[in-house]
Amino acid sequence: MTGRVGRPRRPPREFRRYLDCGILAHGFARARCPDSSYDFIVAYSCKGRGMCPSCTTRRMAETAAHLVDHVFPRLPVRQWVLSFPKRLRYHLDDAELQDAVLHGFLRCIEQGMRPGLVEADGQGRLGAVVFIHRFGALLNAHLHFHVIVIDGVFFGEDAETLRFEEVRLTPEVVQRLQGTIRQRVVGLFIRRGLLDKADGEAMRRCEHGGGFSLDTSVRIEANDRQGLERLLRCCARPAFAQERLRQIDPEHLVYESPKPGPGGRVSQILTPLELMDRLAALIPPPRRHRHCYYGVLAPNSPLRPVVTALAAAPELVPARADALAEESPVSRAARYVWAMLLARL
Repeated sequence: MTGRVGRPRRPPREFRRYLDCGILAHGFARARCPDSSYDFIVAYSCKGRGMCPSCTTRRMAETAAHLVDHVFPRLPVRQWVLSFPKRLRYHLDDAELQDAVLHGFLRCIEQGMRPGLVEADGQGRLGAVVFIHRFGALLNAHLHFHVIVIDGVFFGEDAETLRFEEVRLTPEVVQRLQGTIRQRVVGLFIRRGLLDKADGEAMRRCEHGGGFSLDTSVRIEANDRQGLERLLRCCARPAFAQERLRQIDPEHLVYESPKPGPGGRVSQILTPLELMDRLAALIPPPRRHRHCYYGVLAPNSPLRPVVTALAAAPELVPARADALAEESPVSRAARYVWAMLLARL
């Protein structure tokens, strides 16, 4: 399982941890009630990032709940999904190149929002959370970006002057942005010697996007917090869903997709070894974040405490950051209780 380019170096460890997940023989904790003397044991989980359906589903639900409760303010958001031509995806396993392409994409979104605003003089900032997907619907390798963007621009340098102005995108603006993104990404590949100049120019002039795809059709209104959480769970979902896998005979498995995959297929027949090979290719690289923050939501942004404190506020009202950022002990908890996450699902 090491022949394919871009294959993670340590997939056997992820498989071994998954096989040990939830088995009492590999460790457990004992919980006891001091009043009733009732006790029970809980098996340790593997906390895997790649293929364990239980642990990855919990991480999905916990990520979405945290972003809704403590990060995204009660403002409209839009999902931006960017896909790349197959010949460029091959190179995007490189972490440095991937970061360069992602930051170029985010800068295009930010610059594309400013022209429609009267006071946008280059100072307005957007807020976004980026999810990097390395998989397709049928366990195929398909790197693309899901970016959840607060649908507008923030102005101001502190809590006293913070102001938000909503942006309404038109199809013409989205089409122009798609062309700009294609030009920048192709130019980046040419400058790094990963794409021949003649091929790059042909890709720039190609009709139907040249293999690039930009979708901005999903928009969540400010008061639809449940819709936002469903969208975030979709973005944070794992590559593998066990309920879509079934055995059709002793030597073959079928993995079904809720939507058509490559070539319009809705299912994929695999042998057990082929399934393991595909899962190994989709295990996230070590020490790489599954999602990251940008703009006013970035960790080093001076406006982050003010903006994120508005997650529980009904509307954007200027106030002091220290007053807005007050949280209850429950909201400061490091992890959500699993029963609470199941209730939210």
